[in-house]
Amino acid sequence: MLGLNVAMVSAAATPHPSPVSLGTRLGYAVGSFCTANFSAIPGLLLLYYMTNVLAVPAGLAGVVLFFPKAWDLIINPLVGQWSDRTTSRWGPRRPWLLAGAVVLPVSFALMFVGPPLKGVPAAVFVGVTFLAAATGYALYEVPYKAMPAEMTTDYHERTSLLQWRMIFIAIAVAMSGIAAPAIAGNSVDGYRQMGLIFAAILLAAMLGSFFGTARAPFTGQNQSEGTLRSQLVAARTSRPFMWLLGLSTAQTLAAGVMLAGAPYFAAYTLNDTKATSTLFAALVGPMLVTMPLWVWLARMIDKRGAMILSGALFTAGAVLALATPALGSLYAHVAVMVVGIGYAGQQLLQFSMLADVIAHDGALSGERRGGVFTGLWTAAESAVAAFGATIYGAVLALGGFVSSDPEHPVTQPDSAYTAVIIGLTVVPALITIAGILMTLKYDLTAGRLAEGTAPGEKAPDAATPGAALPER
Repeated sequence: MLGLNVAMVSAAATPHPSPVSLGTRLGYAVGSFCTANFSAIPGLLLLYYMTNVLAVPAGLAGVVLFFPKAWDLIINPLVGQWSDRTTSRWGPRRPWLLAGAVVLPVSFALMFVGPPLKGVPAAVFVGVTFLAAATGYALYEVPYKAMPAEMTTDYHERTSLLQWRMIFIAIAVAMSGIAAPAIAGNSVDGYRQMGLIFAAILLAAMLGSFFGTARAPFTGQNQSEGTLRSQLVAARTSRPFMWLLGLSTAQTLAAGVMLAGAPYFAAYTLNDTKATSTLFAALVGPMLVTMPLWVWLARMIDKRGAMILSGALFTAGAVLALATPALGSLYAHVAVMVVGIGYAGQQLLQFSMLADVIAHDGALSGERRGGVFTGLWTAAESAVAAFGATIYGAVLALGGFVSSDPEHPVTQPDSAYTAVIIGLTVVPALITIAGILMTLKYDLTAGRLAEGTAPGEKAPDAATPGAALPER
């Protein structure tokens, strides 16, 4: 496989890692243009593209969006193990960034190429190209997410390092949420042009992160042993990882439902299809200005406390948006800004906490298996993000929403208008509350990480270094 047979020069872990330079931080962060755009654009536009441009029934369109992501449950852990076992003059992760750059941009463009198909045949075409794109994304994103845990050993510096990533994510989400809908419009030609433009952006971001991390310090373990099964068991029995995965899954699912619902909310609640772009501006604006605040809060009340606060803000904003039909468009944008403040904290903190979990596992086991952790993480993240569109599609179907194409507009029943707003507000709020409850169970704080163990965990016996399954 790619990366397993490249020049065999192991990247050694430095016992006293040098600080992560600004150039490396920016070089890593630019890769978020890939992460954010590929996560946001299909979640925001693909369901609407199928139901309102390709005349795919809403229920079928939701299933099509979820099916390729189920593939992530298989491919992502495999990619994670491959990157864990890769040794090269480029480091263990970076060759895989190039592999993803070969596959993802082309398949992304094909997703929105606008084939001369309608209904079920169009759904099949979109599903196949989405499957290819999901594979390319796995090749890139799984090793990309594992890299911060291996750049520094400092608990709080990981949050600072990822602050730059969140700023780039905010810019990318603004691009995908504002520019992409404006380019796509409501026509086949518009979606085709949007797909080509953002495919070029994906390629530039993926190559930029590859070259930008060439001088990144490496503080991880050199050893990667054990079968994939044993490493998956190790991840499954890691209490901090499982609770973090659960709370992150809830957050991602809530955001996925809200993303899928945004174009419908703009079109049928605000009666302005162009409002999708302004709603996204309200969502990502806080991400550009609140990152220093969330970094400070993570130091003051630890990452867990800050995560609970961010979830509460996300929930409050979603509930507030329920009153939009009575209070109007300006009110809706203010409610979305509250969601955005919470979303900013969630995005920063969950990835900083993931880096902590990977570093904690490496210290316990003596092995490099962060790729397996990020493989599971990315698989769950991708699946639930797509499942968010499936849930929203099901809510629309229950409300009697009628699919159409631009040449044959239809009048929606009142129940469909109700489904549009309930799906965007009440459903994400309930899911986020579940995430807050799971956050209360996460206990890998700064103090426990410094001690080297978490409750119920035991460091591996010194006589058996690198044990694949340390007792937890």
